[in-house]
Amino acid sequence: MTTDVTIIGAGLGGLTLARVLHVHGIPATIYEAETSPTARAQGGMLDIHDYNGQLALDAAGLFEEFLGLIHQGAEASRVLDKHGTVLLDEPDDGTGGRPEVHRGSLRQILLDSLPADTIKWGHKATAVRPLGGGRHEVTFADGATVETGLLVGADGAWSRIRPLLSDAEPEYVGTSFIETYLFDGDTRHPSSAQTVGRGALHALAPGRGILAHRETDGTLHTYVALNKPQEWIASIDFTDADAATARVAEEFHGWAPELTALITDGETAPVPRTINALPIEHRWDRVPGVTLLGDAAHLMSPFAGEGANLAMYDGAELGKALATHPDDTEAALTAYEEALFPRSAAAATEASRNHKLCFDDNAPHSLVDLFTNYAQAG
Repeated sequence: MTTDVTIIGAGLGGLTLARVLHVHGIPATIYEAETSPTARAQGGMLDIHDYNGQLALDAAGLFEEFLGLIHQGAEASRVLDKHGTVLLDEPDDGTGGRPEVHRGSLRQILLDSLPADTIKWGHKATAVRPLGGGRHEVTFADGATVETGLLVGADGAWSRIRPLLSDAEPEYVGTSFIETYLFDGDTRHPSSAQTVGRGALHALAPGRGILAHRETDGTLHTYVALNKPQEWIASIDFTDADAATARVAEEFHGWAPELTALITDGETAPVPRTINALPIEHRWDRVPGVTLLGDAAHLMSPFAGEGANLAMYDGAELGKALATHPDDTEAALTAYEEALFPRSAAAATEASRNHKLCFDDNAPHSLVDLFTNYAQAG
């Protein structure tokens, strides 16, 4: 079996690439490990930026559909201290450049925009090898293989494709999230819902924080953040939800009850998520017939809000480069990577800086200062 453009991974970046290629009449096939579009929940809210994510959706011909997904009012943001004191409260006045949408809804408009046979579900890539002449063979978990003239790794943090280009591996950044949900917040959890507000909440102290967002259906989606060694997180038995919740809550002794309720009243089992990143200046030498996009290329902490935006923008830019150089794939990949490296390094630098100041000795005031500087600059 052969194909011209093979994309590994049906995340936002891989889908955007396939859609932009489709707009330009270039066929592509996506191979995705998950068995179906609904195999797992697709995360929470995303702020889609006017300087990259929105441009990608415009290139994909999906900007109007995107506008219909915007959660009005959700661009609001507030910063609190551990006592629940509001230090900064920025309402969503409709003039911001980072409107919020639900990741699952955004993914769905991309899925719906592709020909039905574009995605091969249940194809987990397990190995890849070069065949020479810029061609590669990918092997899947069921033993099937595909040979391709252009291989794109859009397969996330632990990419199977990245080793063809780079020896770099993600490293723990020192912070772990514990994910919780409170459903029907306004009715069932009114105190916490009022504290979260209409958009995003950042309740911080040195080394820890409670980060929450109101979703489109009133769900309060929370990431409890702790600066702890990986061994500390690994020592908690998250299969015992009550015990794990109690252990995490201990780290927030003395915090306002409307904040700690976002942990203790969680209606799903708490899920640990360690935060990892590739080197800020991650890059590679040009290897014929293969490239990367999104987290596979530039995994970073989420503290700049750029992960999904960059993945979609990477996909759009790669698609446009291939359309611009239809008879010279290497010229397209060279142009794409020359622009990719500096923009991803700039975003990774910002993410690393923001991550550190969120939990530094001056938290939460350091984040207030950052938001104030953003407002004055923009």
